[in-house]
Amino acid sequence: MLPLAAFFLPPLRVTLKCVDIIQTLEIIDLLKYNNSQRKSKYNKVGDVMARLSDLIESFIKEMMDAMDGVVEIQRNELASRFNCVPSQINYVISTRFTADKGYYVESRRGGGGYISIRRLNTESARDYLMHIIPSIGDKLTQHTCEIFIKNFVDYDIISEQEARLMKAATSDKALAGVSPEIRDEVRTNILKNMLMSLVI
Repeated sequence: MLPLAAFFLPPLRVTLKCVDIIQTLEIIDLLKYNNSQRKSKYNKVGDVMARLSDLIESFIKEMMDAMDGVVEIQRNELASRFNCVPSQINYVISTRFTADKGYYVESRRGGGGYISIRRLNTESARDYLMHIIPSIGDKLTQHTCEIFIKNFVDYDIISEQEARLMKAATSDKALAGVSPEIRDEVRTNILKNMLMSLVI
């Protein structure tokens, strides 16, 4: 069976134009209802956007599969193909192709809006962590830290026992004596140092 990318696009563009029209009509229609009715209607519009995000994600992943895990895309061009705004492409990339999910994203300098997306080699824990650690940032809340740790378990980078130790060491309870102003920064440094111990 041919992948989704092989069929791209004009037929899909026509379909997406219809989706955009339906979405616009749905939004206009919301003005007719009270708040409770509007909330129910709004969920349908959200479903349309979610389906579009899923479609864009699938297309990028199929391109990556065909190109050995590395793809370079142009935001405006991809937005034109899906008949959506470039910010929709940015949203998909920033939420579906993050470092903690096993991807390395790099914007090419020099304009043009080109973005390189590379699938990290999760079979090698050391290589994966070497890419993840610099991308973690400087401040993590407990919730965000736990998301990272969960993904490490899902990718078999750490064991369940190691995950429990990391969660305990980076919890708000463990850092209760640290000033709230610097707590997230201290938490991040602890997590990074624990991960570095797995690399060295």
